[in-house]
Amino acid sequence: MHILLVTGPGGAGRTTTAAATAAEAAGRGLRVLLLSGDRGSPLAAVVDQPGPPGAAGASDPVAVPVTLGGARVWTAEIDSGAQFRDEFADIQERGAAVLGMLGARPLAEEELTELPGAEQFALLRTLRRVGEAAGYDLVVVDMPPIHQSLAVLALPAQLHRYLARLLPPERQAARALRPVLAQLAGVPMPAQRLYESAARWSAELTAVQAVLDDPGTSVRIVAEPGPAATEAVRGALLGLALHQVPIEGLIANRVLPRGSADTWLAALAAQQDKGLDEWATSYPDLLRGELAHLGHDPRGRDDLERLAGSLPAPGRPRRVQWPVEDLRASEGVLVWRLRLPGAVRAELGLVRRGDELVLTAGSFHRIVSLPSVLRRCSVSGAGLSDGELRIRFTPDPALWPKERGAGH
Repeated sequence: MHILLVTGPGGAGRTTTAAATAAEAAGRGLRVLLLSGDRGSPLAAVVDQPGPPGAAGASDPVAVPVTLGGARVWTAEIDSGAQFRDEFADIQERGAAVLGMLGARPLAEEELTELPGAEQFALLRTLRRVGEAAGYDLVVVDMPPIHQSLAVLALPAQLHRYLARLLPPERQAARALRPVLAQLAGVPMPAQRLYESAARWSAELTAVQAVLDDPGTSVRIVAEPGPAATEAVRGALLGLALHQVPIEGLIANRVLPRGSADTWLAALAAQQDKGLDEWATSYPDLLRGELAHLGHDPRGRDDLERLAGSLPAPGRPRRVQWPVEDLRASEGVLVWRLRLPGAVRAELGLVRRGDELVLTAGSFHRIVSLPSVLRRCSVSGAGLSDGELRIRFTPDPALWPKERGAGH
């Protein structure tokens, strides 16, 4: 299965491009699910569907078939409210004994309104279920704007790290005493419940991360060429590269016709051409297609069919690798090579914390574990060249085995 996450700057036409991408693939005979993870997404209006798309609640997405470009596409929107209520009810049920001991009254379903962040968790949970399900060749996800999408994609690894740090499994030394303490107290011990919940969350996060790391998952960026979009795309590519998310391609949307006799329209088209030239020069392997401006907001199947004909078939890019180069023989160092296109030296930051490295690139941050070979080294320098950050590590003699024959 191929999962294609469609995102871009706000107002760039993500929903329309996602729907056109789904229509293009369905027209080639693929079984396609079009999933909307953006609150208030105009998906139903774009596909000209009389009723709302199917709902992706706590269970597997319930998809509704629609015909786009003469082919059938299954559509569904994520119901984050329903997922939040189901999850909260489960937490209340698991903690019923402790809540009863404290005299707390459980909340009824009609009292529950989703909290900030519920949308992100609902999107990730749905991606996991879709990734584990069978029946689709391609899942196209209409994601939130790029900065929100990056936060969602980074969330599983961040939460997994927090859980491991705050509730490390190896520190459950008193596990043997908990059944005795629970009998004395008459209720399960909160610590036991806490570790059980942490184990469940850890398993859930691991499953979500497996879907995001799968070779079949990638991101398609859509943007309207112009001065503002140029910087937005640079930031988007940098953020995705920092998190090693494979980028399937960049789609230029709402491209105006060239050679117009209208001076105002010609000036806008020239501005777009300048942006397109910059993208073609900076990202020659990523710019994959252009969608023409239709003169109105795309709506309905005829518009989507026109746009789908201009889109390339989704590709399957390889996941970004950060190799370690061994230069001990010539320079006495190991070099960790991090590909970060669009990075600016003044916006980069590196902090070593034990076996982890805190990376900052522009407004994006990530904490990564060092490869095992670099944990026995100290950071001795770093440099940025041609979109690649090269971090130099000097082996610590006290931690490296001596070479055979040394001293002879």
